[in-house]
Amino acid sequence: MDVVSDAIAAVRAGEPSSNRLRVSGTWCVRLSPYEGAGFHVVLRGACRLLPDGGGDPVDLGPGDVVLLPHGAGHVLADRTATAAEARRAVPFERVRDTGAGGPRTGPDVELLCGKYRLDRSRAHPLMAELPQVVHLPHRVGGQPELAAALDLLARELDERRPGGCLALPSLLDLLLVYMIRAWMARARTGAWPAVLTDPVTTAALRALHSDPAAPWTADRLAAEAGVSRATLARRFTTLVGRPPMAYLTWWRLTLAAIRLRDSDAPLATVARETGYGSPYALSHAFSREFGITPGRYRERGGSGVRAS
Repeated sequence: MDVVSDAIAAVRAGEPSSNRLRVSGTWCVRLSPYEGAGFHVVLRGACRLLPDGGGDPVDLGPGDVVLLPHGAGHVLADRTATAAEARRAVPFERVRDTGAGGPRTGPDVELLCGKYRLDRSRAHPLMAELPQVVHLPHRVGGQPELAAALDLLARELDERRPGGCLALPSLLDLLLVYMIRAWMARARTGAWPAVLTDPVTTAALRALHSDPAAPWTADRLAAEAGVSRATLARRFTTLVGRPPMAYLTWWRLTLAAIRLRDSDAPLATVARETGYGSPYALSHAFSREFGITPGRYRERGGSGVRAS
């Protein structure tokens, strides 16, 4: 596994959902904050997104994609909408199935609006670093795979062919990967786009994520990255924000939490898969990190624990 795949897999929970929104004329709908990530794809027409909290409006055109990775509340409206008008927005749930809109004074607008269910209790720092609103304009070049995924998604929605119940959620999952890739390619700030372009840090992360249960030491990891132990420690800590072995401990416990939440594997199996020599060793480290024993964590379905 690579870091981006692992970062997404660590927080994904359940299947994504989506709805079409068809409106025309003067319209304004509100989407409440959500414990996950939201996205919109403009299939036809143009509209405006107004984030909660007074953020700058984002004008969207045909083919544009917008990701709200932290589930921020926002308003979608016609391109003339103002912040004052947004306060009178109709709840999205009342509009999505009816196609309601005001007088037909402008072109029809069609959007694909969806949500990804996320478990934020152990969010990877890459995911936590994403901005509140990620706007990916259609006119921006260099992301042909995103355009291809959108084309496949539109075809699947339009034609409703056999197997669509499997194809659609898979394409939505693929869309999430491509949106995050596109953000990383365009990002001018943030640590993780820089982390994953640094060859030394990337080599170390790839090794840790490929085999987290291996008996890693600082010397062995430095050899894997092709540098001295001091060089790896300096570059890794500067970019990632914690030393390599501290990151490994955090990631092993994150993987253990996912296994406890999503499977009924015995604690001994979870310990072996995450690099701990015994269930006791895992339980001790897990309790120190989470403030709860692995057994209680599993009983609660992975909820009610502190995040770090």
